[in-house]
Amino acid sequence: MQTNVSPFVVEDLYRLGWLEDPQVSPDGREVAFVRVTIDRPANANRRAIWIAPTGGGLPRRFTSGIRDTSPRWSPDGRWLAFVSARGDDVPQLYVLRRDGGEARRLTSLPQGVSDPAWSPDGRRIAFLSRLNAAEREREDSGASEPEPADEFTHKQRAERQKYEEQRRFDPRVVRRLPYRAGVEFFDDRYAQIYVVEAPASDDAPAPTPRRITDADLDFGAPVWMPDGQAVLTTATRDPEGDSQFFFFDVLRVPVPDEGRADPQRLTAPGFTHVAPLPSPDGRWIACLRLQEGQPFASATSLVVMDASGSEPRDLTAASDLNVAAYDWLPGGDGLLCLAGDHGAQPLWRVALDGSGCERLAQMPDDRFIAEFDTGGDGTVAFVAGDAANPCELYARTASDVERQLTAFNAPLLDERIVAPFEELRYTAPDGQEVQGWVIHPPAFDPAHPGGYPLAVYIHGGPHLMWGPGVRSMWHEWQTAAARGYVVFFCNPRGSDGYGNAWRLATQANWGVADAPDIHAGIDTLIARGYIDPRRVAVTGGSYGGYMTAWLIAHSDRFACAAAARGVYNLLTQHSTSDAHELVELVFEGFPWENHDVLWRHSPLAYAHQITTPLLILHAERDYRVPISEAEQLFTVLRRRKQIVEFVRYPREGHELTRIGEPDHRADHMRRILDWFDRFCRRRAADDAASRGE
Repeated sequence: MQTNVSPFVVEDLYRLGWLEDPQVSPDGREVAFVRVTIDRPANANRRAIWIAPTGGGLPRRFTSGIRDTSPRWSPDGRWLAFVSARGDDVPQLYVLRRDGGEARRLTSLPQGVSDPAWSPDGRRIAFLSRLNAAEREREDSGASEPEPADEFTHKQRAERQKYEEQRRFDPRVVRRLPYRAGVEFFDDRYAQIYVVEAPASDDAPAPTPRRITDADLDFGAPVWMPDGQAVLTTATRDPEGDSQFFFFDVLRVPVPDEGRADPQRLTAPGFTHVAPLPSPDGRWIACLRLQEGQPFASATSLVVMDASGSEPRDLTAASDLNVAAYDWLPGGDGLLCLAGDHGAQPLWRVALDGSGCERLAQMPDDRFIAEFDTGGDGTVAFVAGDAANPCELYARTASDVERQLTAFNAPLLDERIVAPFEELRYTAPDGQEVQGWVIHPPAFDPAHPGGYPLAVYIHGGPHLMWGPGVRSMWHEWQTAAARGYVVFFCNPRGSDGYGNAWRLATQANWGVADAPDIHAGIDTLIARGYIDPRRVAVTGGSYGGYMTAWLIAHSDRFACAAAARGVYNLLTQHSTSDAHELVELVFEGFPWENHDVLWRHSPLAYAHQITTPLLILHAERDYRVPISEAEQLFTVLRRRKQIVEFVRYPREGHELTRIGEPDHRADHMRRILDWFDRFCRRRAADDAASRGE
């Protein structure tokens, strides 16, 4: 065991950072990335761009801002473009020389910018900015935005503009679905593609961005074709389709020297197509696609078509992979992709001829790669977590030599007891093997008097996958083990990473198909003899919240439970969520057609059977699973005078525990563990007293 160290605590959240968006320089010598840290006094997440050498040496901070994102190298490697929100301003586009100096601002657009992309010759940068029809018309006419009176300060102008914007939607008129997402309501603006000239020198005059699209459509992130004559993007083929997820096609948008030209649609109905990327030589266009008839549970495939937009060829279907991200290999003769595999998310080499996919060798089995980028020399940079560390940056050369480039979490990890993860494979009632993991408390003793309490964690989705390297849960699992709990989680039926049949098992069968897998894991651990079966706690978020409520409504084996941001009534979830399609497609019909089926699979239908003490946690601006779901469950339990508490988090959305305010994230974790202690520890104390201890 490690010496001079202590167990994890909730407050370690403020010291653990994470990394995003690695970008390999054209010469392969450096990787730019975003480092996310927590400013505890400000209760805020901070983002700055850093650069790490791939050949060894310490990473260095590259930008001075606190809201800097999207680093992108110029093709010659001399400049780095990025997006930054400085002061009270909205995010704008900046460039900064690789060797340092002052960042130069290239845009001053009222709604800010996102998703920058350099042209192949390095002369232009494409990006997105949002406008409504009137703003586009005014921009095309050459009219300028009305200037506020000179006597207003910058802050007063910003406040005035915010007030006027709020008045535009008071009252708010809704004509389409969805009308809100994240933590915001949609306005009448759409993301359009712009192009701006990159500075030829430090003293070159400020460029004027030029818009190359004009439609009431949200265009996706632009990607340049290698000839520099067009960009690839995505947009819906059905503006009246009432969906923010589906009916998307790949478009080629010409970039003429003046004016604009009509986009060309390259894909056809039947699938949703996203994330297009041309091959380095421009012969091929790859993209990800999902079946429109079954997009939630079926695998996301990597497909390729010729540059003119021929019928796409599926490169990954035969391998039964669900592709999360991909990139071209430098020579254009193949691709790399990320796909889950039995609790890990490794890189796979994908053959361009469709002959198959091969998992890259010499990578740890527990590694979960979150993001990656491929450089022109074959260097691959990736952000990954594993059982020993939730998040660091790595680089792998074309000859498969790997190097860890950062060690930001090392100071904390050196002070803490990192409990190992034990893989647990067990048999479900129907004979199928289920994979899970166990974390034991520090100084674990199988002969511990009275046994240990068990904390069961359930993932969301349901088509997600957990493993030891999942950074969003790593600290929470370690902290629960440090509190004295044996921690258990698994990937039951419906999870990703085990093939399409496993993922489709929960189709129209939520709760019924997967609950036995979770119970079997609990039974397996109890059979070992060191778990107190009267002190089993359960928790989960989103679909995990659904399953938590489902389990305690159908079983009294749990001492307590904590359900977060869960779906509890499928009938109301359909009509209030920004993802109404989920209910329609998973349960294969509308609520007015499937009323009985949806109610039968809703935990609320069985809430009158719940006797387990329940903590309900929910965000007040969660538009994926609206807080009305939690309100219904709380009301039923309270009216039945059961033990229940309801915690509401203001200002937060569905991603509270991942990107929410740090104090809320810490509070969320602390409340769940305190709730477990309240019922599991008290029972242990009562048992000890009865033994005269």
